[in-house]
Formats: sequence, C-alpha cells, structure tokens
Amino acid sequence: MPPPPPPRQDFPAFPFATYPIQTEFMSFLYSALSSGPRALALLESPTGTGKTLSIICSALQWLLDHRDAASLGHPERANGSAPAAVGGEDDEPDWMRDFTLQPLPPKKDIRKKSETHPSRRHGTKKVGVSEKSEGIRENDDEEEFLLDEYESDDGEGTGRQAGKRAHCGGASSSSSSSSESEDDEDEEEATPKVYFTSRTHSQVSQFVGELKRTNFSGKLRTVCLGSRKSLCINTDVQKLGSTTRINERCLELLKNKKSSKIKVEGDNKKGRRTKTSCRCPMLGNRSLQKQFRSEVSDHGALDIEDLAQLGRKIGTCPYYGARDMVRSADLVVLPYQSLLLKSARELLGLNLKNSVVIIDEAHNLADSLTSMYNSKVESSQLRAVLSHLEAYLNRFQNVLGAGNRRYIQTLTVLTRSFLRCLISNEDCSSAVTSMTINKFLFSFDIDNINIVKLCQYLKESNIVHKVSGYANKLFITENGVCNLNHGQQHGEGSSITSFQALTDLLRSLLYCNDDGRIIVARHKPGGQPEDAYIKFVMLCAEKTFSEVTDDAHVVIMAGGTLQPIEETRLRLFPGLLPSDIKFFSCNHIVPPESILPIAVTCGPSGKKFDFSHSSRSSLNMIEELGRFLCNIVTIVPEGIVMFFSSYEYEKQVYDAWMASGTISKISKKKHVFREPRSSVDVEVILNKYKEAIQSCSKGSGDTSVNGALLLAVVGGKISEGINFSDGMGRCVLMVGLPYPSPDDIELMETIKHIGNYSTSSVIGDDKPFNGNDECKLEPGFDVLRKSGKSGREYYENLCMKAVNQSIGRAIRHVNDYAAMLLVDSRYAHTS
Repeated sequence: MPPPPPPRQDFPAFPFATYPIQTEFMSFLYSALSSGPRALALLESPTGTGKTLSIICSALQWLLDHRDAASLGHPERANGSAPAAVGGEDDEPDWMRDFTLQPLPPKKDIRKKSETHPSRRHGTKKVGVSEKSEGIRENDDEEEFLLDEYESDDGEGTGRQAGKRAHCGGASSSSSSSSESEDDEDEEEATPKVYFTSRTHSQVSQFVGELKRTNFSGKLRTVCLGSRKSLCINTDVQKLGSTTRINERCLELLKNKKSSKIKVEGDNKKGRRTKTSCRCPMLGNRSLQKQFRSEVSDHGALDIEDLAQLGRKIGTCPYYGARDMVRSADLVVLPYQSLLLKSARELLGLNLKNSVVIIDEAHNLADSLTSMYNSKVESSQLRAVLSHLEAYLNRFQNVLGAGNRRYIQTLTVLTRSFLRCLISNEDCSSAVTSMTINKFLFSFDIDNINIVKLCQYLKESNIVHKVSGYANKLFITENGVCNLNHGQQHGEGSSITSFQALTDLLRSLLYCNDDGRIIVARHKPGGQPEDAYIKFVMLCAEKTFSEVTDDAHVVIMAGGTLQPIEETRLRLFPGLLPSDIKFFSCNHIVPPESILPIAVTCGPSGKKFDFSHSSRSSLNMIEELGRFLCNIVTIVPEGIVMFFSSYEYEKQVYDAWMASGTISKISKKKHVFREPRSSVDVEVILNKYKEAIQSCSKGSGDTSVNGALLLAVVGGKISEGINFSDGMGRCVLMVGLPYPSPDDIELMETIKHIGNYSTSSVIGDDKPFNGNDECKLEPGFDVLRKSGKSGREYYENLCMKAVNQSIGRAIRHVNDYAAMLLVDSRYAHTS
C-alpha cells in the first residue's frame, strides 16, 4: 500500500497572510479529509480565527487534489484507500461481469412511456378510470380530482432513489414539463462533491461571501440551495408571507396541471389530452431554466440573494433552477434542514456517497437533528382533514376503485379516532401524557391498521393534493371568489398543511419503539379545543445522524465551541471510541485584556442577586436590577445588550421598570429597544439600534445620550447568528442562568433518554396494557434528581451553552473588546 499523501502546508488560495494557527487548522482538516472513508473530525474554531476561509481553502484544495490523483490513475491515493488486490476484477463471477456489461435501455424510450402513463412513475395503475368517471363527465372540472386506480400489493417501490435529481416538485409530483431536456438527463454527476451546511440562510450566504474571496469560486461549480420563501419570485405566491403557505401554494401550482385539459375537436368523449405545462408562470419555459443554469455557472459562486435576483432578471424560477444544478455541482451550500433531513435529501436528489459533508455551527447538532424529525398534528387540523375526507368520499365514492376507497376509509377511521381521544377527557385525567409508540397504537385502538402500507399509499398516490384541491374548490364555490389567503381564515394553514401534519405523524409511527415518545395533550375542560394535539418527539439522534455518516467519505463538524465532546459523542456516534474521533481546537486570538468577564453577585444596595425561578419575580429583585443597570448605562459607551431568560420575564421586568420610572432614567443615557417576538420585525429593530449608536458616536442629536440599550431573550433571534461587533456591543449583561423549564415535557423525555432513566411510571414497561392506564408524568425536578449523571450534565450544559452563545455575540474579531457581566450570585460558585 502506498503511503497516504502528506498533509499540505501550502494553501495558495488563502487570500491573506495567515496566522500560524490557521495553517495548522487547514493542515489538520486536509489530513482528516484524506483519512476517509467514513472518517469523522471535529474542528473547534473561536470567533476571529478564520474558520470559514480555512475550511474553504483546505476542503476545496483537497477536492482538486483528489480529482487530479484520480485522473492520473491513482484512485487509491484519491480515495485514501489501498489499491485493489491483484486480479480483483477477475475474481468476479462471469455472470456478474456479463450482467454489468449489458446495455441499458435508451433513456428516451423510458421517458416517453413515463409521459404517456405518468401514474406508473408513482407506482399506481390507471385502470378503468375513464369508464368509472362517466358519472362526473357532465361536471368536467371535477374530474381532475379523481384518483388513479391504486393497487397496494404490486410489490413495486416508487420512491425516487437518492442521487437522481428532483425537477419541479420532486419525486412525488409532476414537473412543470414531463419531458426533460435530454442534455440535462445526460449531464454527468460530479463526484465526489463537497456539501457545506449551516443553520440559517444568512450563515449560508456568509459562507458564499467568503468563498468569493478565493480563486476556488472560479475553479469549481458552486450551487447554493435555499427555501422557497427565499427564492420564490412569483409575486402572487410571495404575497402569502408565511413559509408554510408559500410551500403549499408552490406545490399546488405544480400538482394542479390537469386543469389545463383541452378537448380534441370531432372526437368522442374520450378524445381529451392534457397540457403538461406547469401553472406557475416561472416554470413554463425550459429554455429559460437552461439559461439560468448557464449563467449561474458563468458567474461563479452566487448566494441566495444573487440567485433570486438572477431569476427575476431572466424570468424563471431560481428555486428549481438551483435544484437542477445539484447533480453537476462540485460544491453544494445549503441549510441544515435540506441536508440532515432524509426526506429533504431524497426530494432534492442529494447523493452523499463518497462525498465530504461539512456541518458548521455544530454545537447544538444533536438537538437540531431530533427537532427536525419531530411531528405534530393539532385537533383543528384533524377536524379539517376529517371533513375534507368525508366530503371527498361522499362525492367520489361511486367512481373510486376498491384500493382508493379502502385507504380513504382507513384514513377517515384513524383521523376520527385521534380526534375522539383528544377532545374526550371525561375522567379529568392528566391533560398531557407521554407514551411509547406501541402504547400509543394500543391506546388509540389503531394497532390493527397497517401503518406501513398506509404511509406508502400517502406517498405513492396523489391523495393529499386531490382531496385538498377538491376542498379548495368547495371553498371557492361557497365564497364565490378565489382567495389565495383563504387558509388564514381557517386557522393555521390550509388543507395541505393539515394533511401534511397528519402524514408526518403517521410516518413517525414507523420508528422503533424506543426511538421517540408520543406526547398527547388532550382538551382541557373549559379550555380551547385548539390546545389539544398529538406530537412525536424524536429522542434517538444517533440513528438519524448515522444515515449521513454511513454514506459520506468524511463528515466534518465545525463550530466556535463544541465542548463537551463526550456529550456530542454519546448522542451522535456512541459506537465510536473517543480515540477514533479526530479533534482540533484553535486557541483564542483575542487578547485577554480585550475581554472583561465579571460575575455580579449583588446590587448597588448590597442585595444578593438571585434570579432562580422562585426569586426572580420579587419586586425588590427587579428594582435592584434596575438600579444596577442605571449605573452601568452611565459608564459604558455605545451599545449594551441585556439578555433575559424568556420573553415573559423580559416583559415582566420592563413593565415593572416602566411603572417605577427606571426606564425614563435609563432613557436619559441610552435609547431603549426591545427584541420583538416576530422574526419579521427583528431586522427593523436591529437597524434602529445600530442607527441610534452611530448617531451618538457622531455627536448628533442629544449629547447626553451616549448609546443604546437592547433588551433581548436567550434562545431568541438575537442570541444566535447576530453580530454585535465593536460599538454594537461594548457590554453584554446576562440576567440569571437560563436553565430550560423543568415543566417542558419534551425536554424531560430527552433527559430520561440521555440518562438511561427508567421508571414504572413511563409507558413502555412490560406491564399489560390497561385502557385506563395513562402515562403519569413526574415533576421535572423529580426527573432530574432520578436521572443519571449524563442526563443532569445535559441539563446543565443546555444552560451554559445558551450563556456562551449569547455573550459571544460581542467579540467578533481580533481587535474587538467588550465587558461580559453575569448577573447572578450563582455564577460565583466554583462547583
């Protein structure tokens, strides 16, 4: 076996003179990439150490070197593996070689068949539909809602395999044109490729901005993926505002193409053909999509805003245009949800085989993973689904095939069962209960339903869009107008949203019994019916993460701080020994004298600061905090950011300060701003906060005011992802220790899982089922006391990670400086 390539010490693409730590960082990452397949490395790089540029230069240089080695006939060096054994191919049986060499059927013929019978692509058979639908011929506009005949026992899977591109709606929907251009189909897939993912769209755009500073931007083909809300240029759809409604309206436009049917003159009743163009005007012209892809390739790296602007210029959809470029891209930049969620990977056609996956901001990766796989359906959504299913079945029952009728009836029975159990709580038992998947199936009396086949039906048939389309038609008929915003009049989301919520919950029931918990919140007597819901909480992050690590050549986890490493290992890759994990940590480059951390244990009057849950609401405590803040604003120039543990507590403190006159005293020195709950308003408040600081720095306006104060919330939009560099954050105050609420049922279930905690009061034991035996939820503090060491440490770490993330907003570069005031006597405790 030849030795592996030596670590590179030269990275000419780096655009400026590097610190020694950056060269060491890049050499470590390059070596880790060469150690695949299925290697794992953790990179800890504090703010100001050049993390993003270091990742770009080392990872993309490795990709170029890898391909050069492969092109020169050294695949063993490119793959980081031993060369093939002598005569390795000859060891294959003749039948296998013969089978491999058989020519594939022409793609064109396959595509023509798919155009003629689009239902075959979805595993359905269109048998006798035209004969059965004679009863609705007189009402032609309803025929588009009729389902194709469905046979569930044909033994054929229909899910699109990973690695194939999803065009204009993915595997589960028809594209804007069912005939793809052949040059697109023949486009060779670039392998291996690098996937870079970060938590938010803004972080994705920041990465692309750094990429533009290097010469890799012109050497490698880059595509940036974003959400429909960020990339949609259809103004009618954008007006909907909500991400959920934009997504579902986009899918409606892609699905509802049968309304474009036209009659053929001089023919009988069967003489009809369907126009296959998409209803969305931004997807009707394939030549414009091709032009979009060509211009993206010519421009080099483009971020989400650039793609949207280019789409508007050309007049074609940048969302699907970018998706169609994934196959040929060398570097794919995308948010967490698109890469880490299996269904999203399949829909986007992401092939992780032998590729490099780089996950940025990975400090909360395990929690992010589990939350992606959570699912929830509310009682109002169940009522909507039930009414729409009943209306659909009443209208089309006589023309539906046996398969469709059976599954729709099963869905109706199941939905009615869910709803009945949520709204009936006659025995006044615990309103919120937790149970395992098996217990849930038995307690709701649905253990005799084949959930696997039902989920397969929901995936392969077009039931969701057919029923939802018919429900929308009824709404339009009743109201006499087509209103795209009518979903707002019927609670949260429209029919598609409700159906999708139920579908996601049913899919969650396919997980192993111990992978998660079902939270059932029943209707409280005297409460609102909308308060009732069923929610699946994923607990097993390692299983979902293994789907990524098993396919990828190397997985790189990067972040400002990844400690504690042991918790990360136990939750994401417990099968690996600590010695199997490659770990590198950069030292802080900000000098100690630029940071002033102080634990503030008492106020100006000597009163001890105690912001624990039992003491923080004390009026004396709030007034003491106000006096302390009045002293701080007179000393600290420019911007101060003050973090509270929750929106409720921030409001309580602010109202008390308004009543006591504290706010008016603070306003004499600082303009006061508050973090809004709505993410839409965050940018507006931040701009006002920044303008107030800049105006004071320039000496304009009231000279007695020396800056601004921003009241923020831990875990809100401002505490993560927002930079308060330089004058924006000369001081950060953290009020109390932001421990999560022990009344959070989902959190307590996670702690039980992490701490290997079990008790007879948790459903899932071996006791025989009793219909009246609900899962008794123990108080959160009891759970913490009984949980194992790892569970308690997890609870502590959640608090300290939140503190680190919040106060870390202030120091953003080597020349920055700020004071961090931790206001609580508990911060002074050494253990």
